[in-house]
Amino acid sequence: MNEIFDETLIAHNRHRAITRFVQGSDFLLGVAARELGERLALVERRFEDGVELFGATGLAAGAALETGKIDRMRRVETDEAFAVAGTPVQTSGFETVPLEPESTNLILSPLSLHLTNDTPGMLIRMRRALKPDGLLLAAIPGAGTLAELRDVLLAAETELYGGASPRVIPFPDIRDVGSLLQRAGFALPVIDEESYTVRYDHIFALMRDLKAMGMANPLIGRSRRPVSLSFFLRAAELYAERYADPDGRIRATFSIIFVSGWAPHESQQKPLKPGSAKMRLADALDPSRTRDL
Repeated sequence: MNEIFDETLIAHNRHRAITRFVQGSDFLLGVAARELGERLALVERRFEDGVELFGATGLAAGAALETGKIDRMRRVETDEAFAVAGTPVQTSGFETVPLEPESTNLILSPLSLHLTNDTPGMLIRMRRALKPDGLLLAAIPGAGTLAELRDVLLAAETELYGGASPRVIPFPDIRDVGSLLQRAGFALPVIDEESYTVRYDHIFALMRDLKAMGMANPLIGRSRRPVSLSFFLRAAELYAERYADPDGRIRATFSIIFVSGWAPHESQQKPLKPGSAKMRLADALDPSRTRDL
């Protein structure tokens, strides 16, 4: 497996973010929690047992409980520091799923899978931990996230130093996430993507937010070479030139891929066998044909 993330640094960044919590810095987790809760509320069934995997502030677990669809909710985290308001957490390594096979009905994964070196393995372990007909709900930052920041850091470093190193992590494409979900053995996958634009006064405010979220650069291949203040000042200039609104504030894009998938069960709807359709595709697409809805 080709590792691209420094797990030790990820743990350090996340621990620092939760122990030095900045009010409002968990707004992306809030968005993910709300969306996952709304999706769960639409599911016509109850879940005896749910697990939130590495949700940091526990917002997703709270939103899920508020739906009234879950009898019990557990949280798994890397450190006891993530226990919120005295609620206990089960501790485990970041790239593990410390659950027995077929031991839970629901797994929530809010904004953590994008930092795993073995994402396919994580998805497989999640599917195995689910009871038959159990549900995975995940939120994953997708391609397009921080595209503006990536662009200006690359441009500034190339201009000043004649070359560039990775300073913003790669984010998965929605099609890649869909393929991974199917490879992991999930049934009835549903995947959609939402983009959110957040405005800042300048690049330094954005970077402070990212640090407060625990999203500082954890790439193994990151440059260790110190950069001067002139690098960040030039990046700030480029950001203002390329991505500022008329009022002077800059834009930052966050794309989130929302995923649902079920552990296979015999009661689930099966795809039709090839050749079993009762209407030709050409007829179905013929605009001259009409049908009652």
